[in-house]
Amino acid sequence: MKSLLGIIVVLWLVIGVAAAFQRGYFGNDQEVSCKTAGDTALTVVAGPLNYMGANPKVDCNVNVPQPSK
Repeated sequence: MKSLLGIIVVLWLVIGVAAAFQRGYFGNDQEVSCKTAGDTALTVVAGPLNYMGANPKVDCNVNVPQPSK
């Protein structure tokens, strides 16, 4: 049972990598940022859901509290 689950997880991630590759996330012409890295990781993790219409995106514009002076 564990080997079947492992195979399913690997196939899921391979499909996610294929989706990210088709969307051009692995190109050398992109600047690496929080957004591009997050979008790529979410696309890989979403796996087959990408082919069912999922288009995960990351919003890195989070307001982080600044230390007081």
